[in-house]
Amino acid sequence: MIQAKNITKAYDQVQVLKDIDISVKEGELISIVGASGAGKTTLLQILGTLERPDAGEYSVGTQLPFELSQKQLAQFRNESIGFVFQFHQLLPEFTAIENAILPALIRGDAKQDAEKRAKELFSFLNLKNRDEHKPSALSGGEQQRVAVARALMNSPKVILADEPSGNLDTKNSEELHQLFFSLRENFGQTFIIVTHNTQLADISDRKLEMADGRFI
Repeated sequence: MIQAKNITKAYDQVQVLKDIDISVKEGELISIVGASGAGKTTLLQILGTLERPDAGEYSVGTQLPFELSQKQLAQFRNESIGFVFQFHQLLPEFTAIENAILPALIRGDAKQDAEKRAKELFSFLNLKNRDEHKPSALSGGEQQRVAVARALMNSPKVILADEPSGNLDTKNSEELHQLFFSLRENFGQTFIIVTHNTQLADISDRKLEMADGRFI
């Protein structure tokens, strides 16, 4: 599903990624661990096409994202990759369901169709009675599940998560981790998760460790 070879990235003469190779199978759930500054988030941003590498090759399935035009790349990202962040990044003035359907509206889906899909996801994610709640009225765990629904909205092939449980308590962290495996089982997505949570890392299909811009 994902193949990256010899990925390098520097900022202001600081080499953040050094000839990174990573291959991820379809339906695999892997975790990437390492100290702060190891390059984990930068790698995730490149895999999510939010940043371009200075050098290297990258493919998602049969697609070569960085050979697309900017418009094509934005469409590819919207339809093929879902993002879950440590801080859920929900828009405070929007309801839970309005936040969740944003990727579908950006794609051009009818609002009615998007809301139907969101309600199906909310039911699966145990958010059935939270449609009209704004983020401030939701618990931390509920806010993160809304963010997961938003990531799943367009049925992307790949879910990229950056410290998704970093802002949650132990109970909600454990529930979120189990949710990822349930989603993989039910929807078949491929997951790449950057995490400091050793419990999540240890139950992943594979745990990859980074240090000083490389896998070790």
